[in-house]
Amino acid sequence: MRGAVVVAFNVWFLFPIFVLGGLLVLFGIFALLARFRGGRYLRTILSPLMKIGFMRRLFRRMSNSALERQNPELASAIRKIEHFGTPTNQQQAQRALNMLTPSERKAYLEAAGEQAVLPEPTNRAERRRMEKVQPQVRPGSSGRKSGKGKKKR
Repeated sequence: MRGAVVVAFNVWFLFPIFVLGGLLVLFGIFALLARFRGGRYLRTILSPLMKIGFMRRLFRRMSNSALERQNPELASAIRKIEHFGTPTNQQQAQRALNMLTPSERKAYLEAAGEQAVLPEPTNRAERRRMEKVQPQVRPGSSGRKSGKGKKKR
């Protein structure tokens, strides 16, 4: 065997490929969890990570940059409200809202209204309990009385 070439192959050369493949799979799982049911399962994973200081700053920075791209008025309003501090009474909350421009105030109040939406119940008993709590609004009713049973004076 005069012309045979011996090729030495070390498995350690594949180590970076395995690491990158594992990171790609992990990123894919995170992307899938973020899409599935509005990120409900991703939140349970990320909430312990938020307790770590640098991760909390990283997530906050990512969230703020995404919010600035999506809704710049809301991002500006939140920045001003955070700078003002947490209001402890009604007058401070009113002063904080008065600092905002009309477009920022509208965006902030819309976002606050969306946050006030009750979470969806997980089982039948919770659905029934939520139906009792929420006011029943019939389609087409504007909230005024019909006045059919009352006499005018």
